[in-house]
Amino acid sequence: MERYDSMEPILEVRGLKKYFPVRRTWWGRTTSWLRAVDGVDLSIDARAKTLGIAGESGCGKTTLGRVILRLLPPTAGEIYFQGQDIVKLDDQALRRLRRDMQIVFQDPYSALDPRLTVRDIVAEPLRTHLHMDGKELDERVLALLREVGLDAGHLHRFPHEFSGGQRQRIVIARALALNPKFLVLDEPTSALDVSVQAQILNLLKELQARLGLSYLLISHDLSVVEHMSNEVAIMYLGKIVERGPAPEILSHPLHPYAQALLSAVPVPDPGQRGQEIILEGTVPSAVNPPAGCRFHPRCPFRMPVCQEQEPALADAGGGHWVACHLVYRT
Repeated sequence: MERYDSMEPILEVRGLKKYFPVRRTWWGRTTSWLRAVDGVDLSIDARAKTLGIAGESGCGKTTLGRVILRLLPPTAGEIYFQGQDIVKLDDQALRRLRRDMQIVFQDPYSALDPRLTVRDIVAEPLRTHLHMDGKELDERVLALLREVGLDAGHLHRFPHEFSGGQRQRIVIARALALNPKFLVLDEPTSALDVSVQAQILNLLKELQARLGLSYLLISHDLSVVEHMSNEVAIMYLGKIVERGPAPEILSHPLHPYAQALLSAVPVPDPGQRGQEIILEGTVPSAVNPPAGCRFHPRCPFRMPVCQEQEPALADAGGGHWVACHLVYRT
Protein backbone atom coordinates (compact mmCIF):
# COMPACT_ATOMS: atom_id res chain seq x y z
CA MET A 1 0.00 0.00 0.00
CA GLU A 2 1.24 3.47 -0.85
CA ARG A 3 2.21 5.70 2.04
CA TYR A 4 -0.33 8.37 2.87
CA ASP A 5 0.90 11.92 3.38
CA SER A 6 -1.49 13.70 5.75
CA MET A 7 -0.98 16.89 3.75
CA GLU A 8 -2.64 15.25 0.72
CA PRO A 9 -6.44 15.18 0.32
CA ILE A 10 -8.00 12.19 2.03
CA LEU A 11 -10.12 11.75 -1.12
CA GLU A 12 -9.43 13.02 -4.64
CA VAL A 13 -11.46 12.20 -7.74
CA ARG A 14 -10.24 13.06 -11.24
CA GLY A 15 -12.26 12.79 -14.44
CA LEU A 16 -14.58 10.16 -12.97
CA LYS A 17 -17.14 8.63 -15.34
CA LYS A 18 -19.81 5.97 -14.98
CA TYR A 19 -21.82 4.95 -18.04
CA PHE A 20 -24.54 2.30 -18.11
CA PRO A 21 -25.42 0.48 -21.35
CA VAL A 22 -29.08 1.02 -22.28
CA ARG A 23 -29.31 -0.25 -25.86
CA ARG A 24 -27.58 -3.15 -27.59
CA THR A 25 -27.64 -4.72 -31.03
CA TRP A 26 -28.52 -8.36 -31.67
CA TRP A 27 -24.80 -9.11 -31.57
CA GLY A 28 -24.35 -7.60 -28.09
CA ARG A 29 -22.70 -4.35 -29.19
CA THR A 30 -23.71 -1.35 -27.07
CA THR A 31 -25.07 1.51 -29.15
CA SER A 32 -26.32 3.83 -26.41
CA TRP A 33 -25.11 4.76 -22.93
CA LEU A 34 -26.66 6.47 -19.92
CA ARG A 35 -24.04 8.94 -18.68
CA ALA A 36 -24.82 8.92 -14.96
CA VAL A 37 -21.46 10.44 -13.96
CA ASP A 38 -19.59 12.21 -16.73
CA GLY A 39 -16.19 13.68 -15.84
CA VAL A 40 -16.34 14.65 -12.16
CA ASP A 41 -13.45 16.22 -10.24
CA LEU A 42 -13.67 16.73 -6.47
CA SER A 43 -11.68 16.34 -3.28
CA ILE A 44 -11.94 16.25 0.51
CA ASP A 45 -8.79 17.99 1.65
CA ALA A 46 -8.66 17.11 5.35
CA ARG A 47 -9.92 14.70 7.98
CA ALA A 48 -13.14 15.49 9.88
CA LYS A 49 -14.47 17.52 6.95
CA THR A 50 -17.69 17.13 4.97
CA LEU A 51 -18.21 17.65 1.25
CA GLY A 52 -21.89 18.01 0.39
CA ILE A 53 -23.14 16.95 -3.06
CA ALA A 54 -26.46 18.60 -3.94
CA GLY A 55 -28.75 18.45 -6.95
CA GLU A 56 -32.08 17.23 -8.26
CA SER A 57 -33.09 13.58 -8.14
CA GLY A 58 -31.52 11.70 -11.05
CA CYS A 59 -28.49 13.97 -11.43
CA GLY A 60 -26.03 11.17 -10.57
CA LYS A 61 -25.30 11.89 -6.88
CA THR A 62 -25.89 8.37 -5.55
CA THR A 63 -24.07 6.75 -8.47
CA LEU A 64 -21.11 9.04 -7.80
CA GLY A 65 -20.97 7.95 -4.16
CA ARG A 66 -21.15 4.25 -5.01
CA VAL A 67 -18.46 4.51 -7.67
CA ILE A 68 -16.15 6.31 -5.23
CA LEU A 69 -16.61 3.39 -2.82
CA ARG A 70 -16.02 0.92 -5.68
CA LEU A 71 -19.47 -0.59 -5.14
CA LEU A 72 -19.80 0.13 -8.86
CA PRO A 73 -16.81 -0.05 -11.22
CA PRO A 74 -15.93 3.28 -12.87
CA THR A 75 -16.02 3.60 -16.66
CA ALA A 76 -13.06 5.98 -16.57
CA GLY A 77 -11.19 8.27 -14.20
CA GLU A 78 -9.08 8.10 -11.06
CA ILE A 79 -10.07 7.77 -7.39
CA TYR A 80 -7.36 8.45 -4.82
CA PHE A 81 -8.04 7.58 -1.18
CA GLN A 82 -5.26 8.52 1.23
CA GLY A 83 -2.94 8.90 -1.75
CA GLN A 84 -3.68 5.46 -3.22
CA ASP A 85 -5.36 4.95 -6.59
CA ILE A 86 -8.13 2.54 -5.61
CA VAL A 87 -9.35 2.01 -9.19
CA LYS A 88 -6.39 -0.31 -9.76
CA LEU A 89 -6.87 -2.43 -6.64
CA ASP A 90 -7.46 -6.17 -6.95
CA ASP A 91 -10.24 -7.94 -5.01
CA GLN A 92 -8.06 -8.75 -2.00
CA ALA A 93 -6.78 -5.18 -1.63
CA LEU A 94 -10.28 -3.82 -2.15
CA ARG A 95 -11.54 -6.04 0.66
CA ARG A 96 -8.95 -4.51 3.01
CA LEU A 97 -10.00 -1.04 1.87
CA ARG A 98 -13.60 -1.71 3.00
CA ARG A 99 -12.45 -1.21 6.59
CA ASP A 100 -11.66 2.45 5.90
CA MET A 101 -14.56 3.35 3.57
CA GLN A 102 -18.20 2.71 4.51
CA ILE A 103 -21.68 3.90 3.53
CA VAL A 104 -24.87 4.89 5.35
CA PHE A 105 -27.73 4.07 2.99
CA GLN A 106 -30.78 6.24 2.38
CA ASP A 107 -33.45 3.78 3.50
CA PRO A 108 -32.87 2.16 6.91
CA TYR A 109 -35.89 -0.08 6.33
CA SER A 110 -34.29 -1.96 3.43
CA ALA A 111 -30.67 -1.64 4.62
CA LEU A 112 -31.17 -4.07 7.53
CA ASP A 113 -31.76 -7.82 7.20
CA PRO A 114 -35.15 -8.46 8.87
CA ARG A 115 -34.10 -12.00 9.83
CA LEU A 116 -31.15 -10.89 11.98
CA THR A 117 -31.10 -9.38 15.46
CA VAL A 118 -29.36 -6.06 16.04
CA ARG A 119 -26.45 -7.92 17.63
CA ASP A 120 -25.92 -10.06 14.53
CA ILE A 121 -26.32 -7.09 12.16
CA VAL A 122 -23.65 -5.01 13.90
CA ALA A 123 -21.42 -8.05 14.52
CA GLU A 124 -21.35 -9.15 10.87
CA PRO A 125 -18.50 -6.88 9.67
CA LEU A 126 -16.50 -7.66 12.81
CA ARG A 127 -16.76 -11.37 12.15
CA THR A 128 -16.07 -11.03 8.42
CA HIS A 129 -13.10 -8.66 8.49
CA LEU A 130 -11.58 -9.04 11.98
CA HIS A 131 -12.64 -12.64 12.78
CA MET A 132 -13.84 -11.40 16.16
CA ASP A 133 -15.86 -13.73 18.37
CA GLY A 134 -16.97 -14.46 21.92
CA LYS A 135 -16.82 -11.89 24.70
CA GLU A 136 -14.66 -9.50 22.68
CA LEU A 137 -17.32 -9.41 19.95
CA ASP A 138 -20.16 -8.83 22.41
CA GLU A 139 -18.30 -5.99 24.12
CA ARG A 140 -17.51 -4.32 20.80
CA VAL A 141 -21.12 -4.57 19.56
CA LEU A 142 -22.45 -3.08 22.79
CA ALA A 143 -19.91 -0.25 22.65
CA LEU A 144 -20.99 0.56 19.09
CA LEU A 145 -24.67 0.66 20.08
CA ARG A 146 -23.91 3.00 22.95
CA GLU A 147 -21.90 5.16 20.54
CA VAL A 148 -25.09 5.84 18.56
CA GLY A 149 -27.45 6.24 21.51
CA LEU A 150 -28.77 2.68 21.92
CA ASP A 151 -28.15 0.19 24.76
CA ALA A 152 -28.02 -3.46 25.77
CA GLY A 153 -31.80 -3.71 25.76
CA HIS A 154 -31.76 -3.39 21.95
CA LEU A 155 -29.28 -6.20 21.28
CA HIS A 156 -31.68 -9.09 20.73
CA ARG A 157 -34.50 -7.26 18.98
CA PHE A 158 -35.26 -7.38 15.25
CA PRO A 159 -35.35 -4.38 12.86
CA HIS A 160 -39.18 -4.33 12.62
CA GLU A 161 -39.33 -3.53 16.34
CA PHE A 162 -37.61 -0.16 15.88
CA SER A 163 -38.63 3.27 14.64
CA GLY A 164 -37.05 4.78 11.53
CA GLY A 165 -34.64 6.90 13.55
CA GLN A 166 -33.54 3.91 15.64
CA ARG A 167 -32.98 1.84 12.51
CA GLN A 168 -30.76 4.53 11.06
CA ARG A 169 -28.76 4.51 14.31
CA ILE A 170 -28.26 0.76 13.83
CA VAL A 171 -27.11 1.37 10.25
CA ILE A 172 -24.61 3.96 11.51
CA ALA A 173 -23.36 1.59 14.23
CA ARG A 174 -22.72 -1.08 11.61
CA ALA A 175 -20.88 1.42 9.40
CA LEU A 176 -18.63 2.37 12.34
CA ALA A 177 -17.81 -1.22 13.31
CA LEU A 178 -14.43 -1.33 11.54
CA ASN A 179 -13.29 2.16 12.61
CA PRO A 180 -13.52 3.70 9.11
CA LYS A 181 -11.97 7.02 8.17
CA PHE A 182 -14.47 7.95 5.46
CA LEU A 183 -18.25 7.59 5.16
CA VAL A 184 -20.58 8.21 2.24
CA LEU A 185 -23.88 9.49 3.66
CA ASP A 186 -26.47 8.80 0.96
CA GLU A 187 -29.52 10.91 1.86
CA PRO A 188 -29.18 9.76 5.50
CA THR A 189 -32.36 11.48 6.73
CA SER A 190 -34.68 11.64 3.71
CA ALA A 191 -36.63 8.50 4.75
CA LEU A 192 -37.10 9.73 8.33
CA ASP A 193 -39.76 11.82 10.02
CA VAL A 194 -38.90 15.50 10.29
CA SER A 195 -38.93 15.21 14.08
CA VAL A 196 -35.95 12.80 14.09
CA GLN A 197 -33.95 14.15 11.15
CA ALA A 198 -32.15 16.72 13.31
CA GLN A 199 -31.28 14.04 15.90
CA ILE A 200 -29.54 11.88 13.28
CA LEU A 201 -27.71 14.83 11.73
CA ASN A 202 -26.49 15.99 15.13
CA LEU A 203 -25.39 12.43 15.94
CA LEU A 204 -23.36 12.33 12.72
CA LYS A 205 -21.69 15.65 13.56
CA GLU A 206 -20.86 14.46 17.07
CA LEU A 207 -19.35 11.24 15.73
CA GLN A 208 -17.34 13.20 13.17
CA ALA A 209 -15.87 15.45 15.85
CA ARG A 210 -15.13 12.56 18.21
CA LEU A 211 -13.79 10.03 15.70
CA GLY A 212 -12.24 12.31 13.06
CA LEU A 213 -14.47 11.02 10.25
CA SER A 214 -14.61 12.51 6.76
CA TYR A 215 -18.01 12.56 5.06
CA LEU A 216 -19.27 12.72 1.51
CA LEU A 217 -22.86 13.86 2.07
CA ILE A 218 -25.35 13.26 -0.74
CA SER A 219 -28.61 15.19 -0.44
CA HIS A 220 -31.24 17.05 -2.41
CA ASP A 221 -32.10 19.02 0.76
CA LEU A 222 -29.95 22.13 0.81
CA SER A 223 -30.81 22.88 4.45
CA VAL A 224 -29.21 19.53 5.38
CA VAL A 225 -26.19 20.31 3.18
CA GLU A 226 -25.82 23.72 4.84
CA HIS A 227 -26.02 22.23 8.35
CA MET A 228 -23.44 19.51 7.70
CA SER A 229 -20.95 20.64 5.04
CA ASN A 230 -17.66 22.49 4.97
CA GLU A 231 -17.66 22.49 1.16
CA VAL A 232 -20.45 22.04 -1.38
CA ALA A 233 -20.58 20.76 -4.96
CA ILE A 234 -23.68 21.32 -7.09
CA MET A 235 -24.34 18.50 -9.56
CA TYR A 236 -26.46 18.59 -12.72
CA LEU A 237 -26.92 15.77 -15.22
CA GLY A 238 -23.74 13.93 -14.27
CA LYS A 239 -21.46 16.97 -13.95
CA ILE A 240 -20.32 19.31 -11.19
CA VAL A 241 -21.40 22.82 -12.21
CA GLU A 242 -20.29 24.69 -9.07
CA ARG A 243 -18.22 23.91 -6.00
CA GLY A 244 -16.45 25.70 -3.18
CA PRO A 245 -16.71 26.65 0.50
CA ALA A 246 -20.22 26.03 1.83
CA PRO A 247 -20.87 29.58 3.15
CA GLU A 248 -19.83 31.09 -0.18
CA ILE A 249 -21.79 28.68 -2.40
CA LEU A 250 -24.96 28.83 -0.29
CA SER A 251 -24.98 32.61 0.15
CA HIS A 252 -23.62 33.70 -3.26
CA PRO A 253 -24.30 31.03 -5.89
CA LEU A 254 -23.02 31.97 -9.34
CA HIS A 255 -24.39 29.23 -11.59
CA PRO A 256 -28.04 29.79 -12.68
CA TYR A 257 -28.91 26.22 -11.69
CA ALA A 258 -27.50 26.69 -8.17
CA GLN A 259 -29.37 29.99 -7.90
CA ALA A 260 -32.63 28.25 -8.80
CA LEU A 261 -32.04 25.46 -6.27
CA LEU A 262 -31.31 27.89 -3.45
CA SER A 263 -34.28 30.10 -4.29
CA ALA A 264 -36.59 27.17 -3.48
CA VAL A 265 -35.19 26.60 0.04
CA PRO A 266 -37.84 27.51 2.67
CA VAL A 267 -36.98 30.53 4.84
CA PRO A 268 -38.41 30.82 8.39
CA ASP A 269 -39.09 34.56 8.01
CA PRO A 270 -41.43 35.21 5.05
CA GLY A 271 -40.20 38.81 4.94
CA GLN A 272 -36.69 37.64 4.04
CA ARG A 273 -37.75 35.25 1.32
CA GLY A 274 -36.64 36.22 -2.17
CA GLN A 275 -38.37 35.43 -5.42
CA GLU A 276 -38.32 31.76 -6.33
CA ILE A 277 -36.76 30.97 -9.70
CA ILE A 278 -38.96 28.57 -11.68
CA LEU A 279 -36.96 26.63 -14.25
CA GLU A 280 -38.62 25.88 -17.56
CA GLY A 281 -38.81 22.38 -19.00
CA THR A 282 -37.54 19.17 -17.41
CA VAL A 283 -34.12 17.60 -16.86
CA PRO A 284 -32.85 16.29 -20.23
CA SER A 285 -32.08 12.62 -20.70
CA ALA A 286 -28.65 11.45 -19.56
CA VAL A 287 -28.71 9.07 -22.55
CA ASN A 288 -28.69 11.97 -24.99
CA PRO A 289 -27.53 15.07 -23.08
CA PRO A 290 -27.64 18.49 -24.77
CA ALA A 291 -24.58 19.76 -26.61
CA GLY A 292 -22.62 22.58 -25.03
CA CYS A 293 -23.73 23.44 -21.52
CA ARG A 294 -26.09 20.71 -20.33
CA PHE A 295 -28.19 23.26 -18.46
CA HIS A 296 -28.75 25.61 -21.41
CA PRO A 297 -32.23 24.28 -22.44
CA ARG A 298 -33.57 25.36 -19.01
CA CYS A 299 -31.36 28.39 -18.37
CA PRO A 300 -33.03 31.84 -18.38
CA PHE A 301 -29.70 33.47 -19.28
CA ARG A 302 -28.58 31.20 -22.11
CA MET A 303 -26.48 32.62 -24.92
CA PRO A 304 -25.54 31.17 -28.34
CA VAL A 305 -22.17 30.01 -26.99
CA CYS A 306 -23.96 27.91 -24.35
CA GLN A 307 -25.41 25.68 -27.07
CA GLU A 308 -22.08 25.22 -28.81
CA GLN A 309 -19.35 24.99 -26.19
CA GLU A 310 -19.29 23.16 -22.87
CA PRO A 311 -18.00 25.44 -20.09
CA ALA A 312 -15.16 24.16 -17.94
CA LEU A 313 -14.98 24.61 -14.16
CA ALA A 314 -13.01 27.82 -13.59
CA ASP A 315 -11.93 29.53 -10.37
CA ALA A 316 -14.09 32.59 -9.74
CA GLY A 317 -11.95 33.53 -6.73
CA GLY A 318 -11.53 32.28 -3.20
CA GLY A 319 -11.75 28.63 -4.19
CA HIS A 320 -15.22 29.16 -5.69
CA TRP A 321 -15.36 27.19 -8.94
CA VAL A 322 -18.15 27.49 -11.50
CA ALA A 323 -18.83 26.15 -15.01
CA CYS A 324 -20.81 28.91 -16.74
CA HIS A 325 -20.13 31.10 -19.79
CA LEU A 326 -22.18 33.91 -18.22
CA VAL A 327 -19.82 34.10 -15.25
CA TYR A 328 -16.77 34.16 -17.52
CA ARG A 329 -18.11 37.25 -19.33
CA THR A 330 -19.03 39.29 -16.27
